[in-house]
Amino acid sequence: MCGITGWVAYERNLAAERATAEAMTETMACRGPDEAGTWIAGPVALGHRRLAIIDLPGGSQPMAVETPEGPVVLVYSGETYNHGELRRELSDRGHRFRTRSDTEVVLRAYLEWGTDLAERLNGMYAFAVWDGRSGRLTLVRDRMGVKPLYYAETADGVLFGSEPKALLANPLARRAVGADGLRELFTLVRTPGQAIWEGMREVEPGTVVTVGRDGLRTRVYWRLETRPHTDGRRETVERVRELLDDIVSRQLVSDVPRCTLLSGGLDSSAMTALAARQLRASGGTVRSFAVDFVGRTENFVADELRATPDTPFVHDVARESATEHQDIVLGSEELADPELRARVVRARDIPAGFGDMDASLHLLFEAVRRRSTVALSGESADEVFGGYKQFFDEDARRGGTFPWLVRGAHSPGVAGGLLDDSVARALDLPGYERDSYADAVSGIRRAEGESDFEYRMRVLCHLHLTRFVRVLLDRKDRASMAVGLEVRVPFCDHRLVEYVYNTPWALKSFDGREKSLLREATADVLPRSVYDRAKSPYPATQDPKYHRALQRNVEELLAAPSHPVFDLVSRERLERKARTPAAGSTRNARYGMERALDLALWIDMYAPTLTLS
Repeated sequence: MCGITGWVAYERNLAAERATAEAMTETMACRGPDEAGTWIAGPVALGHRRLAIIDLPGGSQPMAVETPEGPVVLVYSGETYNHGELRRELSDRGHRFRTRSDTEVVLRAYLEWGTDLAERLNGMYAFAVWDGRSGRLTLVRDRMGVKPLYYAETADGVLFGSEPKALLANPLARRAVGADGLRELFTLVRTPGQAIWEGMREVEPGTVVTVGRDGLRTRVYWRLETRPHTDGRRETVERVRELLDDIVSRQLVSDVPRCTLLSGGLDSSAMTALAARQLRASGGTVRSFAVDFVGRTENFVADELRATPDTPFVHDVARESATEHQDIVLGSEELADPELRARVVRARDIPAGFGDMDASLHLLFEAVRRRSTVALSGESADEVFGGYKQFFDEDARRGGTFPWLVRGAHSPGVAGGLLDDSVARALDLPGYERDSYADAVSGIRRAEGESDFEYRMRVLCHLHLTRFVRVLLDRKDRASMAVGLEVRVPFCDHRLVEYVYNTPWALKSFDGREKSLLREATADVLPRSVYDRAKSPYPATQDPKYHRALQRNVEELLAAPSHPVFDLVSRERLERKARTPAAGSTRNARYGMERALDLALWIDMYAPTLTLS
C-alpha cells in the first residue's frame, strides 16, 4: 500500500521541475512512510511513497525495466492477491524476476499483456505505467474502486495522484470548486468520476485511462453486469463460503504484522472467525481491535439504529475465535479535539462531516497502526449481501431516489438545514439528486424472466454497489492511509460481488433477515449471539460531553462573523443549532455543527475559490 503521483508534460523537460515533482510526492508521505522515490526523464516525472508490505527489501519504486525501445516504469499502490499465480505464468513465458514483490509482477504483466493486464488482476490497486516505447502513460484502477486515483488534464499532458492534495501541490492545478463540486459535498450521490475540484477527475473503478500526445482515452474493463444465477440455496451458500475462504486466505498474506477490525457485527465477526481458523491451522493467532467509548457499554441507550452496544458481542467473538484482542476506548474530549478534526479534514481533502464517526475511525486506526501494519475489515458486506434497513423499506424499494436518502437516512446537516437560502436555491440539491438517480439507474439490465419485485431489488443492490459503497471505501482508505495503515476489504473481491449481485433477493434474504447468505455461510464459526444479532451500524458516541464540546467549538466559529464559511452557511441557523440541549443528544442534533466546523476548517486549509454557477 502506497501513495503515487506524477506529471506528464509533452512540451517540456521536467528535469527542471524536480522540486515540484518532489513536493507532489511528499504530500503522499502519510500513505507511504517507509520510503520515497522519484523518476524523471524528459516529459515525465513519477513519484512514489512506500508502505512496505510484501518483500520489504525488494519492492522499491518507481520500478523500471529497460527495453531496447525505451524504459517502462511503474508506480503502484495496493495489493494484487493473485500475484503468485501470475508470477508462475509469467515465468513460464520467459520473464525473470529480481524481487518477490507483487509490484514487479504487475510491471512484468504489463510488458506481457499491455493494458489488458487489468482483466487478469485480483486485488485492490491503483497504478500508473509510463511506457517509453510509445510515449504513453496508462492509469489503472481496481474494479470496486477500493484504491483512489485522480487526474487532471493540462495544456500539454496530465497530472495524477492517489489523492487530490498531490495534484494541488502542482501550480497547474486550480484550487477551485464549482457548483457541481459543492452539490457533491452536500449530497450523498457520489457521481462516478466526480472529484469535487474543478478540472480534476477520478479514474473510475474498473477503468483504464491512457494518455498520449494525441490526448486522453478511457476503456472500461469491468462493470457490474446482469448474469443468470442457477444455483439453489444449498449450492449458493456453499459457493459463498468457498469464495470467502479463498479470499481471506489470499488477503492474510503479508510480510508485516496483520490484524482484523472487529465490531461485533456479522460482517467483521465472520471475517475475523474465518481468519482465525485459517491462521490457527498453521499455528498462528489473529490480533483483533475494536473501538468503544468511555462509559458507552454501561450507559448505552437503544435508538432507532442501534439496539445493543457492540462490546459484549466483540468479546464473544474474541473468546470463541481465541483472538489476541484489544479494545480501543475513546473519550469525548479527544473526539472533539479541533486538532483531530483538522487531521481528519486534511486526510479527506473535503469537509465530509461525519463527525465523531470519522474522528473515532481515525483514532482507532492510529492505535492499530502502533501494533500492526495490515488490517482486514468487514467493510462493504452490507452493500454486497443487503444489510441496510432500506433494503426492507417499501418506500426505498419503490425507487424514485437513492434508497439511503429515504426515511431521513440523509442527515439534514449543512445541506438540509444550515445552507444560506440563496446558496440552497442556486445549488438545487433535490434536483441534482433526481438527475443523478435517473442517470444511475439508466443502465441496469433486467435479467430474463425477472419479476418486477426482483428487478427493483436488483436496482437497490446495484446502486449500493456502484454509488454508496464508494463513499465508505473512500472514507476507509483516507482514514487508514493517513496513518500508514493498510486496510484490506475481503467483501470487495469482484468474484464475490459478481456472484452475490446476481443471486435473487429471495435467496439473499431466504430467512426474512438481512444478509441471510453471509450468516448461513459462516454459521459454523460464529458465536450464537452474533448469529442472532440484528444489524447495527458503526458506533457513535452518546456522551453529552461530546455535544457540549462541539458547542464550544461552534461558539468560537460564530465569534468570527466574517469567516468565509458564512458565505455558504446561515449564521443564524448555526446559532440555533448550537443551542440544542446536550442531554439526549442524537447524531442529527449535532450533525450540522460538525459539518459547519469541517467546512470552516477546509476553507482555512485549502482556500478554495467557490462558485455557485
